[in-house]
Amino acid sequence: MSGPIVVLVGPPGAGKSTVGRGLAERWGVPLVDTDVEVETAAGRTISDIFVQDGEASFRDLERAAVLRALQDGRSCVLALGGGAVMQEAVAQALEQSPVPVVFLDVTIADAASRVGFDTSRPLLLVNPRASWTRLMNVRRPVYERLADHHVQTGGRTPAAVVEEVVERVGERQEP
Repeated sequence: MSGPIVVLVGPPGAGKSTVGRGLAERWGVPLVDTDVEVETAAGRTISDIFVQDGEASFRDLERAAVLRALQDGRSCVLALGGGAVMQEAVAQALEQSPVPVVFLDVTIADAASRVGFDTSRPLLLVNPRASWTRLMNVRRPVYERLADHHVQTGGRTPAAVVEEVVERVGERQEP
């Protein structure tokens, strides 16, 4: 199969980038992190895009990065930004894709200790814990609907989460 081997979704602090790196190393493919793709394409940080151009502009860039990664045929591990699944075009593309989607889930306590809710998370700037909880209340049903697999990451090592993802989706099959 060409294209992504697995798609990782979940909230900020769930470990998408870290687990994605572990899976990519195990399978010998690149990690495509759409947040990094957006920053590279824009030549700016996500925070700068939010401040200078607004959330709608960021979401346009994010949607394009996700759809490109799903369609370009590159064998990779694909990690999506936390809010990407809230865009209808992204949700539809994931529903229609044969690629397994894994929801990496985490509690607010574990997420806070991992990301620290700093200024690099523009949607969490004002009252980060309440903002994270509010985002999860809206996003959780979408993560759950789109996911083929649900993996808890809280209190676990990245290696343990990588092993569970591999157990659930299977080892990478050579084309």
